[in-house]
Amino acid sequence: MIVEEEAQKRILDSIHLPGHVASLDVDTESSLMWWHKAVLYQVYLRSFADANDDGVGDIAGLISRLPYIKELGVDAVWISPWYESPMLDGGYDVRNYVDTDPLFGSLEDVQNLIDASHQLGLRVVLDFVANHCSSQHPWFQSALTSSEGSRERDWFYFKDGQGESGNEPPNDWKSIFGGPAWTRTQNLDGSPGQWYFHLFDTSQPDLNWKNEEVLIQFDEILRFWFDRGVDGCRLDAVSAIGKDDDYRDMGFAPDDLYRPDIWGPVPFFDAEGVHDVLRRWRRVAREYPTEKFLVGEVVVRDVERLARYLRRDELQSTLSFDLSKIVWSADAFRQMINTLHGACFEHHSWMTWTLSSHDEKRTVSRYSQDGPAEGVLGDVTPTGHGRARAAYLLALALPGSACIYQGEELGLWEVIDIHEDRLQDPIYFRTGKQELGRDGCRVPLPWEKEGPSLGFSARHETWLPQPQSWADVSVATQLNDASSTLHFFRAVLALRATIFNDDEWDITWEPSPTGVLVLRRGPDFRCVVNFSGEPFCISDDEEALASSSPLTDERIIGVNNGAWLRARR
Repeated sequence: MIVEEEAQKRILDSIHLPGHVASLDVDTESSLMWWHKAVLYQVYLRSFADANDDGVGDIAGLISRLPYIKELGVDAVWISPWYESPMLDGGYDVRNYVDTDPLFGSLEDVQNLIDASHQLGLRVVLDFVANHCSSQHPWFQSALTSSEGSRERDWFYFKDGQGESGNEPPNDWKSIFGGPAWTRTQNLDGSPGQWYFHLFDTSQPDLNWKNEEVLIQFDEILRFWFDRGVDGCRLDAVSAIGKDDDYRDMGFAPDDLYRPDIWGPVPFFDAEGVHDVLRRWRRVAREYPTEKFLVGEVVVRDVERLARYLRRDELQSTLSFDLSKIVWSADAFRQMINTLHGACFEHHSWMTWTLSSHDEKRTVSRYSQDGPAEGVLGDVTPTGHGRARAAYLLALALPGSACIYQGEELGLWEVIDIHEDRLQDPIYFRTGKQELGRDGCRVPLPWEKEGPSLGFSARHETWLPQPQSWADVSVATQLNDASSTLHFFRAVLALRATIFNDDEWDITWEPSPTGVLVLRRGPDFRCVVNFSGEPFCISDDEEALASSSPLTDERIIGVNNGAWLRARR
């Protein structure tokens, strides 16, 4: 098997690298770590800032905008993959795990970014893609040219097909991106070969996590980045990496779309083996003087399954993407928060509350409609903007960490009119154009009110087109408007950093009118969000610290509005 980036002279064994300090005797859960109440800011690198003016965001562009991130009031930057990649799935198809893609910069640029972030007091969290690699990765290319049953093929899932001459897939398993999860290979002589499994795109073959060589390889990849100062990893699609040795059909129809959140048990998702891998990674994280942070993208069917990922020796945290999939409803929010909060703290872990990401529809657009959060989007409304700010007040009031996806602090909306010839997300094509995909939340940020690409780049044309209406919500525009969404986020994040005590981790819901959520945390703090159709009056002995929209007479929280309240002193 080809060793990952031999030029880096990484040795495939389990020997600790110089500089590692064991800290397994430290019970980190007994005292607060930096991530226990941190706010992460998610940077989708291609769309954040472009320094070399090729229309694509890069590491140097991110470095130039670090002061903006610091001034926002966050504690860490979570960065989308910068690995070498064919970019068939936006960098989540990795061709080399220990080097950067020239599109984004060099390893020297990465080190400059890490150093500059640390100088500003910002931690760096890297997206870690382990379920699959690129079909162009040397590992997979070696497997393709090797014989059936070979050591190289055991790094992946190769199976014989069914039917005459093996012309049918091994089973009916579905891809997350639509269509079948199996693609047939071609032998060196040109004849049809075995099939390989890909839970995502055909360009992303799944790795076999029962293979010891794969395990050792990824231990070393983690150490490669941790040794350079990366403070933690967001584990992409981590619940997918476990598979059972059970290849039976599941009874899926040809047009079924992938829904692990509602399916019963399946052998190719959320299998038991994932937990052994997570324990192994947690041991690597604990090799460092300051334990590294592991936060997972965990998609499972129920809270009992979620809680298994948050045991003391597995993940420290998981992202609450379930919040981005519920309707605008007091009952829905209360139930989801109770579910996630309970699963986390039962195991001394910490939820990272988030309402959006590079994979989800923009919050403002979701809340501009009253139907399902995953429904078809229409026009953006003032109601959507008000609800989004109120929802962030609620999320940022919760114990644990939080995460803000780039552009949410500007109130950006989903771009739904990108011309078909500019779309890049494989979901759009693999679902037969039934699903628009994720390009609409990945459009490059507007930094200036005027100029080429609104300050994102010196080029007029960016890798995804920006709506010209974003000029009115650009960073420069909002900095000059004290009532803007940007100023709202800055003020709320500054408050959040000071008003909660380290021991205030419990939450209670106080009695309230139907459609109004009143969350209490600690003796003096309440967060109120009004989902109802009637105004809500706060008591005379409370003062408003922050509100998503101005209060009426300083005491009335209007419809689709929220506020942070404190007992008068």
